[in-house]
Amino acid sequence: MFGIRCLAVTSLVLLVLVGGCTTSSDGLPDLAPVTGKVTMGGKPLSGVSVQFESTNGQVASGTTDANGQYELIFSGDAKGAEIGENTVRITTVLDHPTPVDYKDPIPAKYNVSSDLKVTVKTGDNTHDFALEP
Repeated sequence: MFGIRCLAVTSLVLLVLVGGCTTSSDGLPDLAPVTGKVTMGGKPLSGVSVQFESTNGQVASGTTDANGQYELIFSGDAKGAEIGENTVRITTVLDHPTPVDYKDPIPAKYNVSSDLKVTVKTGDNTHDFALEP
C-alpha cells in the first residue's frame, strides 16, 4: 500500500515538474521579445545589466545603452525571456575585478535582494524600470 502511494506521489511530482518546463521544438523554452528602459532618479542608466530569471531558473539578459534602453537575449541568437513570471535584477557592470569593499550604486532591492517581478507574455513586451536611489 505504501509503495503504491509513494509511486503515485512521485509520478505526480514528476508530472508537475515536467509540465512546468515547456520548450519549443528547437529545445528552447517558450520565449517572447523584451525591451525597455532603465532610469534612476529620472535619468537613464547606461551600461547596466538587466536580467530576467524565470520561475524555472532560466535567465535572459541585456545591457543598457547610453539612453538606458535594453533588449534581452536568452542564448546565442535567441532573443527574449521565458514566458511567465520573472524576477528582475539590475546591476552595474564593471569592466574590472570587483573590489572587496565595492557597493553597487544600484540599491540591493533591485539586484541581489530583488523584489522586482514582471510577467512576460506572448508577443512583444516592454518593461521600463524607474529606480529610486
